[in-house]
Parts: sequence; structure tokens; C-alpha cells
Amino acid sequence: MNTLIALFRGINIGGHHILPMQELTAILQDLGATGVRTCIQSGNAVFRSRGRNTAAFARRLAAEIGKRHGFEPYVLIIEPETLARVIADNPFPEALGDPGTLHVGFLAAAPANPDLAKLTRMKMDSERFHLGDGVFYMHLPEGAGRSKLAAGAEKALGVPMTGRNWNTVCRLMEMVEAAEA
Repeated sequence: MNTLIALFRGINIGGHHILPMQELTAILQDLGATGVRTCIQSGNAVFRSRGRNTAAFARRLAAEIGKRHGFEPYVLIIEPETLARVIADNPFPEALGDPGTLHVGFLAAAPANPDLAKLTRMKMDSERFHLGDGVFYMHLPEGAGRSKLAAGAEKALGVPMTGRNWNTVCRLMEMVEAAEA
């Protein structure tokens, strides 16, 4: 069995695309997942699965949610090694003193033509960003809610992205470690 992490975008936000975590757990279990644990209502799950084709499982999961709830969320499934690499490669270690200011955008694919100049124009002076391998790091001292960089990153990168703050990234790693213990 392999431990996997499912990252959902656009569920349980602002009263739209409601998917209670208990129902998400049931859907994952119906698709063969075991040991399912969820983290916060906006859509994160750690589970065990026999399959290794994460893209196919993500499509099946989104389709099953669509059948049962009438919408298909964007789902990105990553492996623990990917999450560990994202944590280890953090380009802004000094931001860990205030981890709520550090955000990670998990990318669906490597951007073919990221518009880094546009990202630079969008950012506030206090903000920083770094495009890594399958991930887009943002240090947002003024907060993500007011950040034009955070709001425009996906479009400028040209690939689907789902973001998490650093606290959530670390909590997911703790969940992975507990699942593998």
C-alpha cells in the first residue's frame, strides 16, 4: 500500500461546492482507499492506496464526487516524497518565524512558459516568490487575501495550481508520517 496526499481546490469555500469531510472519506474508501484522514474543510486527505497512477486516481475521484455532488473539483494527488521535497526546498526559511505568511502552490504540471515578469510586476515590494519543481512558493507578509501575486499566479504560470499555507503543508507531512508509522 502506498501513502498518498489528495489536494482539492475549490471545495467548501464561501458556501459553494459543499463536500463534508465525512462524505469525502466515504468516497475515497469506496474507491479502495484505506486509513483516510482529512485535514481542514477546504480539502486535504492522506490515505493509503494500492494504485500508483495518481493522475488516474485523481480523475476517478473527481468524477465520483461529480456523480454524487454535482461538481467535479480539481484534484491533485501527490506522493509523500514530493511533499517532503517541497518542505526541504523551501527557499524562504526565514519566513518560518511567521509560517502563516508562507504559501505553496502545488502545480498540475511544469509551466511551459511562465510569465515571471508579470509575476514580478504583480507582487508588492514585501512579497517574494520562487518557481520550483512542481511548486510555486510565495512569501506574503501582508497576507494572501490582499495579494495580487497570489490572485494572479495561476494565470501567469499557465497551469492549474492549488495553494496551501505552510502550516497546512506541515500538518499534512505530520499526517503522512503518522500513516506510515
